[in-house]
Amino acid sequence: MNSPVSVVILAAGMGTRMRSKTPKVLHRAGGLTLIEHVVRLARTVAEPENIVVVVGHGADAVRSVLAPYGVGTAEQTEQLGTGHAVRCARAAAPAHGHLVVLYGDAPLLTAATLAALVDDRPETATVLTAILDDPTGYGRILRDPAGHVAGIVEHKAATPAQREIREINSGIYCFRAEKLWAHIDAIGTNNPAGEFYLTDIVELLRAAGHLTQARILADPNELLGINTRVELAKVDAIFRARKTTELMLDGVTLEKPETITVDVDVTIGADTIVESGVRLLGRTTIGADCRIGAGSILASATLADEVLVHPYSVIEDSRLGAGARVGPFARLRLNNVVGAHAHIGNFVELKNTRLGDGAKANHLAYLGDATVGARSNVGAGAITCNYDGVHKHPTTIGEGVFVGSNATLVAPVTLEAGSYVAAGSVITDTVPGEALAIGRGRQVNKPGWVSRRKK
Repeated sequence: MNSPVSVVILAAGMGTRMRSKTPKVLHRAGGLTLIEHVVRLARTVAEPENIVVVVGHGADAVRSVLAPYGVGTAEQTEQLGTGHAVRCARAAAPAHGHLVVLYGDAPLLTAATLAALVDDRPETATVLTAILDDPTGYGRILRDPAGHVAGIVEHKAATPAQREIREINSGIYCFRAEKLWAHIDAIGTNNPAGEFYLTDIVELLRAAGHLTQARILADPNELLGINTRVELAKVDAIFRARKTTELMLDGVTLEKPETITVDVDVTIGADTIVESGVRLLGRTTIGADCRIGAGSILASATLADEVLVHPYSVIEDSRLGAGARVGPFARLRLNNVVGAHAHIGNFVELKNTRLGDGAKANHLAYLGDATVGARSNVGAGAITCNYDGVHKHPTTIGEGVFVGSNATLVAPVTLEAGSYVAAGSVITDTVPGEALAIGRGRQVNKPGWVSRRKK
C-alpha cells in the first residue's frame, strides 16, 4: 500500500470578497503567501513533480510565486466549481496511487494532520471532517448506519433536519487516484449554483460500490479558509501565535508576545530575549544569548550569538557577527556585514558596507558602499559620499583608522591602515598609512568685527 502520493491544490478563484486586484492566494499570512503555505504542506507528503496547483485568476502572478518550489500547474480558465477544478488537473496529475485535494486559501492544516490523512491509504477515499458548534454555511456529512459517509450536502441544499448535523465537510480528501479519475466525469451541475461540486463524488463512488471514510479533525481551526480580509487577519494571528509558542518552548524569552510579530521562517537561539513591539520578518536568523530591543525591525537578517540590538533599530538583509552592538535608532539596509564586537550607534546608517571586527561608528554617521577595517573608528557625523549622480563608488578604510567627526569621504577614496582624518575634513585623495589628513579651510579670526558691523 506504499503507493506514491500526489496532491492537487485548488487555487484558481478570484476571491471577490477580498476586494483586491491581487489573487486571493497571493495575500500573505504569517510572512508567506497563502499558496506558499499550502505548497510547503503538500511537499511534506509528495514530491514537487507530483504536486499540481490549479490556477486561474492571476495565473501568471501565481506561477511566478510557485516557480521556486518546482511544482506543476494546470489552468482553469472558467471557475465552474471544485469538481471542474480537479478535472482540469487530470492531465498533469498522476493517474495512479493516492491523490490529496487541498485548497490554496486554507493554509492552516498541519503537517501532522495531512500525514495522518495520507497514512489511511484508503481503498477509495477519506474525507477530512470536523465537529462545529455552529456549522452554518458548511456542507454536512451524511453517514449510513455503519458510519460510512453516505453523501455530502451543501448548506443551501440541506433540509432542516440535515442542517442540525454538526459534522462538516472540509473539502480536503485523500482519494485512490484510479477511482477518482474513473468517476469524476459523472459529476453534474444539479445544484442551486449550477456548478460541478467535488462533494458529489462521494455518492457516485458509493453507487459504484466504493465506500468513503471520514477522519474527524480535533482542531477545527486547521480548516479555516479565507474569503475576506477579516478572515485573513484571523489566520495570520493563528500562524503567529503558533510561532511564538514554538519559540518560547524552545527557550526564547518573548516579552509581551502578543505585541511581537514573527514570520514562520524565523529562527532564534536559546536564551535570546525579544522585547515588546519587535517585528522579525522573512528568513531572519538570530543566535543564542542575543537581545533585540523594543520596537526594532529585523528583515532577513542574520545575527550570530550574543548580539545586542538596542531599541528602534532597523536591520535588513544584513549579517552581524558575535557580540556586535547596534542602535538605538540605527538603520542597516541592504547587504551589510558587521564584524564581531563591532559597534554601530544611534542614528547611524549602513548600506552595502562591511564593518570589520571591533570597528565602531557610534553616532550620526552614514557609510554606503564602504569597507571599514578592523578596530577603525568613524566619528560622529562622518559620511561617505558614494554617489556622483550617476554611479556608486566605493570607500575603503583600512584597519585601525580614525575618522574624525563630520569628515566627508568623497568616493572613490582609500584611507590606508593606521591613518587619521582630522575632524571636518573633506577627503578626496588616498590617505597613506600612519598619515594625518586635513582637508578644510584655515580658521581666520577678525577682532572687533562684530562691533564694527553693528555700527
